[in-house]
Amino acid sequence: MRKGFVTAALAMLVSSAGASVIAKTAPATPENAAHAAAIARPATVASDGVTVDHAVALKSGVNADVLDLALTAVSCGVASGDLQAPPTLTLIDYSLPSTTPRLWVFDLHTGRILFNELVAHGRNSGDNMATRFSDVAESRETSIGLFRTADTYVGHNGYSLRLDGLEPGVNGNARERAIVMHGAPYVDAGVAKANGRLGRSWGCPALREAVARQVIDTVRGGGVIFSYYPDAAWLKTSRFLNCRVQKDPAYTVATK
Repeated sequence: MRKGFVTAALAMLVSSAGASVIAKTAPATPENAAHAAAIARPATVASDGVTVDHAVALKSGVNADVLDLALTAVSCGVASGDLQAPPTLTLIDYSLPSTTPRLWVFDLHTGRILFNELVAHGRNSGDNMATRFSDVAESRETSIGLFRTADTYVGHNGYSLRLDGLEPGVNGNARERAIVMHGAPYVDAGVAKANGRLGRSWGCPALREAVARQVIDTVRGGGVIFSYYPDAAWLKTSRFLNCRVQKDPAYTVATK
């Protein structure tokens, strides 16, 4: 068993043979060498009758290293008390182009991949590729890091989901900046084909209007969102990625 897989999140995530998604896997990023060997993990991890099959996630287009980081962050958040055991994990990989479905929603009770969707980034974060991220008001840039989903409301962008950023200096101003999940007409495969990129938000993870409400209702009220980009400073300093909290032994994961 790989030492890095003694995590609470892995104990909850299970495989789903029925997931059907088409995104292509991004190349592993070298910025965090500690995670470079993740691709060599055992295919299946189990604990208390719960199973994780990484092959399913990788076939769906999830990068192995990014999934490891997301699960590590969730595990640390639960251990630290910042999170209750979340029902869903929304993984957004902003190292992928906006024209690729780069958002995944995992059901952490069944392990199924519920959604694999296009998602916009902020207009000042980049064109098709996001390269700049900020937690500053009016920056119109996307924030990375670990978020907890909160309540819904109807506002300027219609049905929307408030997010609480859990990493001060990285995404801690999400509420004040009104960084929310919502639907938008510019998140559309036709727009992407015509322009070579999706339309862009003011920093929000905007979704296709046809699925936004369904996704929001699935992840609201205590789910987690892990927004990834290979930012060297964040990878090195994030307390959720460099956890110093002792793990609960009840969440020990065995390999088979």
